[in-house]
Amino acid sequence: MSARPPTPRTGAERYLAIRRPVEVGYWVITCLLSGVGNSITIWMDVQRLGLDYAAWEVASWEGSSAIALLALVPAMVWFTARWPVHLDNWGQRLPLYAVASVAWSMLHVGLMVGMRKLVYAWHGGTYVFGDAFVYEYLKDARTFLGIVVVLHGYRLLVRRLQGEASLLAAPDDDSAPVEPVERPSRFLVRKLGREFLVAADDIEWVQASGNYANLHVRGKVYPLRSTLTELETRLDPARFARVHRSHLVNLARIASIEPLDSGDARLHLVDGAVVPCSRRHREPLRLMMTG
Repeated sequence: MSARPPTPRTGAERYLAIRRPVEVGYWVITCLLSGVGNSITIWMDVQRLGLDYAAWEVASWEGSSAIALLALVPAMVWFTARWPVHLDNWGQRLPLYAVASVAWSMLHVGLMVGMRKLVYAWHGGTYVFGDAFVYEYLKDARTFLGIVVVLHGYRLLVRRLQGEASLLAAPDDDSAPVEPVERPSRFLVRKLGREFLVAADDIEWVQASGNYANLHVRGKVYPLRSTLTELETRLDPARFARVHRSHLVNLARIASIEPLDSGDARLHLVDGAVVPCSRRHREPLRLMMTG
């Protein structure tokens, strides 16, 4: 009997397989084009107005700003993932994001001023920033907002491509719910306009990601809008165990436990995935596996 040919991957699946280098490339190229483009336009203005600035000065202004922005992108990615904005919480998150925009601008200004001072010192000069922070903040606030919108919009698109899980809701009438919401055995996944069910027992492991819990099922990842602690209370404790502050694992999917010298462990799952196990969860896990 011949082997069944593998199912061809969709365009969405091919993109998701390379999304990390694409994401990094996007920010590198965006910041590079911003630095080069702004340097050219500022230099054209300097020449048009007959100002006494050298080309290296203009390049240091815009280049340092672009490099500082690129250096702060990982912090923005972490912050917006840790405290995402949704329709039901934007009012509570607005003050937090306002404070974050000031902190982000201070870091951006501090990094770019430091780089400019180094460049000026290398050319035998001195760079003076002065009291222009309010001016810089007004520019940075727009950039901050733009990055927030891009990151949230992009994550929404990725969730649509990979599929987003949710709990099955009770029907509108007074009849019994189609699924026990407090201890669900299935999850509803919406993906590119289609809906299908994923059995809880098919979940291999779960990883926390901000306000989402990523369900790993047969090589695919479905984000569920829930904290890991909330999800842990809903899953069957005889089947799922917390093994790390950011990981839950299906006990039936553990192939082996690899002890580490630090007291922690690595869990090797039957699908080849490796999940960390902290020392505080290692002994309870061993008892559950052998009990």
